[in-house]
Amino acid sequence: MRKTIQMISVLTIIGLVSGTVLVFTYKYANPLILDNQKNEIKEAIFKIFPKADTYEKDIIEDSVIFRAKEGGKLLGYAFLAEGNGYQGAIKMMAGIEPNLETLVGIEILESQETPGLGQEITEEEFKAQFKGLMTSPKITYVKNKPPERPNEIRAVTGATVSSSAVVSILNEKIKKLKNALQKLR
Repeated sequence: MRKTIQMISVLTIIGLVSGTVLVFTYKYANPLILDNQKNEIKEAIFKIFPKADTYEKDIIEDSVIFRAKEGGKLLGYAFLAEGNGYQGAIKMMAGIEPNLETLVGIEILESQETPGLGQEITEEEFKAQFKGLMTSPKITYVKNKPPERPNEIRAVTGATVSSSAVVSILNEKIKKLKNALQKLR
């Protein structure tokens, strides 16, 4: 009986100390993480819209959008898009012109895809395919050959699921964004 009480006491103390350390670590690290995420978003907006000197954040329905501006003139909208890839969530920032018809570009903010394969969605060669694509009709992808039609991108060889996920996430978010922004006009 005494050993049982001793084991319970030791485990309780270890649990309390571990819990306390976790709480203090979280309280210290969480503001730093949030600050890094804000900086990452800001950096992505200015990569997509390099001429922008400011941006304004808006929440429309359930979407967060950023109005990228140069000298007060609207250059376009940047928006966050997130969904599932092959191995986990893919989070990206995309930019669209004010007419909501042309993509300006994308930046991958977070990806858990397979290194050397699916992770190639973060490479400039893949992301550059989205610059200037029309938003209607939907963006599609082709495998193992160059794009032949407008609004097609070439999927990363060996990582079709990751490429397909990026396209699906974008198409879904663009549709929601268009509906939300057209209600405001």
